[in-house]
Amino acid sequence: MRAQVLRDVPGAGIASDQPYRAADLAIDFCEDVPTLPHAEIVHIVKIFEAHGAHAKVSSIHVNGWFGDYDKLTTSRLMMRELFGVDLEAARTRYVFSGDSPNDAPMFGFFPNAVGVANVREFAADMDHLPRWITAARSGAGFVELARTLIAARRQP
Repeated sequence: MRAQVLRDVPGAGIASDQPYRAADLAIDFCEDVPTLPHAEIVHIVKIFEAHGAHAKVSSIHVNGWFGDYDKLTTSRLMMRELFGVDLEAARTRYVFSGDSPNDAPMFGFFPNAVGVANVREFAADMDHLPRWITAARSGAGFVELARTLIAARRQP
């Protein structure tokens, strides 16, 4: 897959953090390479899928992997095994925040899902959108959410 993407999608690159990944191949489309057109990002996804891999678009990478899991299935497993939490029963007690299409399963699951502003750029490619979207993009949007949660916690 790696060789085909690099051959067939000029300008795509391997994510700079790839050496630290154990379960996926991350193709950079705008972090350390010039931003690729949407059609090229879709082409990367189709290459992964042609090889039988799952593929999800994040805000900077296309991630591809083999296996039947995603952020939601892994989060459910982690919460159960590490914290003894049945996420299905407790999902209203949590806030999930994300920024891209690979967060769509989480947006659909958590009623208190928040997307940072740049999630709007991917809305057409997402099955589920967050209930709320911050005014600020990227890291500033996460800060906006954190400040809002802290302020709400302080109110009587």
